[in-house]
Amino acid sequence: MPNAPKTPTRPVRVDLDEWAEFGKAAAAMGTDRSAAIRAFMAWYIHKPGAKQVKRPDRDAWKAESSEAQGNAE
Repeated sequence: MPNAPKTPTRPVRVDLDEWAEFGKAAAAMGTDRSAAIRAFMAWYIHKPGAKQVKRPDRDAWKAESSEAQGNAE
């Protein structure tokens, strides 16, 4: 089956504002939400070889949010 994902999706309940902020923070680290969540889960369950996930500098993605809001006004 072409374009079939390797892993099934898992629905979770997340506040929309937090989801948006998480996306910006993940992008600031050069990744996406799915990869960040998988990396966190691997570390959390002590998967061999998994490393603790680094958090982005808050100023890096908060500044982008502020600039985007300023441009929208």
